[in-house]
Amino acid sequence: MGYEFDAQGEQRLKDYFSRIGDVLAHTKKKEAFALYATGLLSNLERKSVEPIAAYLCPDPDKVDPMHQKLLHFQTTSVWDDRAVRLSAARYAIDALTEQEGVRAWIIDDTGFLKQGEHSVGVQHQYTGSAGKITNCQVGVSLTVATPTVHLPIDFELYLPKGWALEPARRLEGKIPAEIGFKTNIELALDMITRASEADIPGQVVLADAAYGDAKDFRSTVRLLGFDYALGISSSTKVILVDRQGQPIATAVSAKAIAEQLPREALRRITWREGTSTRLSARFAFRRVRASADGPDGEVQWLIIEWRDGEKAPEHFALATLGIDGKMSKKKIIRLFKERYRTEQTYAETKGELGLDHFEGRSFQGWHHHVTVVLCCYAFIVAERARYCLRSSGPAVPRPYETHSLPLAA
Repeated sequence: MGYEFDAQGEQRLKDYFSRIGDVLAHTKKKEAFALYATGLLSNLERKSVEPIAAYLCPDPDKVDPMHQKLLHFQTTSVWDDRAVRLSAARYAIDALTEQEGVRAWIIDDTGFLKQGEHSVGVQHQYTGSAGKITNCQVGVSLTVATPTVHLPIDFELYLPKGWALEPARRLEGKIPAEIGFKTNIELALDMITRASEADIPGQVVLADAAYGDAKDFRSTVRLLGFDYALGISSSTKVILVDRQGQPIATAVSAKAIAEQLPREALRRITWREGTSTRLSARFAFRRVRASADGPDGEVQWLIIEWRDGEKAPEHFALATLGIDGKMSKKKIIRLFKERYRTEQTYAETKGELGLDHFEGRSFQGWHHHVTVVLCCYAFIVAERARYCLRSSGPAVPRPYETHSLPLAA
C-alpha cells in the first residue's frame, strides 16, 4: 500500500508549520509562511507568488490582497533564513536517523536559468544544469546524505563581481551592505562551518573538481574535522608516495599517473543498481600527496576512474577516506558516488517545489523563496522516512511516486 497523506499527516504538517512559526516569532509571518508553503506543496505547475495567490483564493476579489501579502513576506519581510532552515533540517534529520545515520555532506551548485539581466546575480556564466555558459543565477548548496536519502539544508546565491562590487547593481538587487563578493568555494565553506557549529551530523565532505582542486577548501574541511572525497581535474599535480609516506617520484599530473598504469591495475567496482543496469567502472588507487600541499602534506588516495566507452581514464579524485586501511576501496567508491545523486534532488526541488520559479529580483527575496522550498522538501523527506519505517520497505521511496501531498490552506 502506498503513502497516503491522511489526517495524521495533516496534523504533522500543522505541527511542522507551528515549529517553523516559533522561529519566525511573528503571527503574520507565521501565517504567510504556511500559505506560501501550501502553494509550493500543491499541484500548481508554476509556483511563483501570483499563481500561488490565485490558488489560495477562489474568490477573485481576494487574489490581489493575497498576492501582496505573499510578495511582502517573500521580498520585504525581515526574518532569519538560516534559523528557519536549521529548524527544518533538524526536523527531517530526526526522522531520517531513526532508520539510518547521516554520513556525508555534499557541496554542489546548480543554475537558475533567466531571460533578462535584472535578477540579482544573473550573468552569462557556466552551469552544469545546462552544461554550458548561459544566462543564469548560480546557487551553491549543502546537502546531507544517508545511504539512501539526500536532504539539502542550505543554499547561497553566488554574486559575480559585476553585482557584488558595483554600487548601482547592489542597489538594484537590494544586496545587504554586509554581503560582499565571495567565491563559490568561500560560500561552501561558510555553509560547512555553520552546519558544523550547529552540530549537524556528518563525517565526510563530497564535492566535484571545482572544489577539490582548491587547496584552501581541502585544508579547511580537514581542519573542521571531516574526511573528504573530492573530484580533481586531470592536470592537478600529485606526488606518489610509499606506504611510509615517502615520495617515490616527482610531482606529475593525475593524468600522467593514469597513463603509466597497466590495464590490470584497474579493477571493476559496482557502486549501485541503476534504473536499467548496474552502475560500475574500473578504478585504481594510488597513495599520493597533493603537490600544492607541499612535502609535509597529508597522504591520501588518488582515485583513478576509467569509465566504459572512454579511451583512457578521464576522472580523478583525492580522498582521505580509508588511507589507514579501515575502509575498503569498494566502500570508498560507493560513498564518493553519492554526490551524483544531488542532481536528482535538484530536479525534484525544481520540478515539484518550484525551486527555480522565483520571479523577483532581490537578494533577500531569492533566499526567502529558497528557504521555504527547503522547508517543504524537509517535510516531504521526513514523511517518506516515517512511511518506510512503518512499512519496513526499502529505505525511502522516490518523491511523488504515489501523488503530491494534497494540502489545504
